[in-house]
Amino acid sequence: MNRSAFLALGAAVLALAGCASTPTTIVAGPTTARPIPVPPLTTAPNGAIYQAQSFRPVFEDRRGRMIGDIINVVITERTTANKNGSSSSSKSGSVNFGVPGPLQGRFGATVGTSADNKNADAAAQTASNTFTGTIGVTVVEVLPNGNLVIAGEKQVAMDKGTEFIRISGTVNPDTIGAGNSVPSTAIADARVEYRTNSHLDRAELSSMASRFFLSLLPF
Repeated sequence: MNRSAFLALGAAVLALAGCASTPTTIVAGPTTARPIPVPPLTTAPNGAIYQAQSFRPVFEDRRGRMIGDIINVVITERTTANKNGSSSSSKSGSVNFGVPGPLQGRFGATVGTSADNKNADAAAQTASNTFTGTIGVTVVEVLPNGNLVIAGEKQVAMDKGTEFIRISGTVNPDTIGAGNSVPSTAIADARVEYRTNSHLDRAELSSMASRFFLSLLPF
């Protein structure tokens, strides 16, 4: 086997090895953030029942609003797209020219030719996608206007493969409802993805690599 075949073999091995690692992502930035620690109050105890440093309101809103808080995102992505296109063209032409006098007896008085070309093309495309589920995300940033930048990742290992569910975007706190949840359709600049590094992907690449090397072998 020559050097180029060895290089191709090495590239294929690296490609197959990369399939077992974390798949690429469209979600930018970290998918989690730790809460910012609040400095403790240094006020000395005054002997009263109420202590500011340990007070927690009974009717405090438990919705996520600070860095490190968790929000439940209900993924309800449904998209449908239809595209139709058509085109047609037609072209025709003709040419006539006369033959000089001395040659008219042999070739006739005139010579003519014509051409007619027609072309028609049509295409139709339909795409439909549905993605549902629930994922817990973390507030990674609080913008000056109060909106929350959220991001999260869920990994589910099934048999010998792992599924990766990732999401990021910006949430208006007013859209966070009961149960500290928000629909994915209310997330601005949302990036929702489902990726996997299962053995099915590696099997497909292995088959492609096998066909490639079999085409190089002399027998």
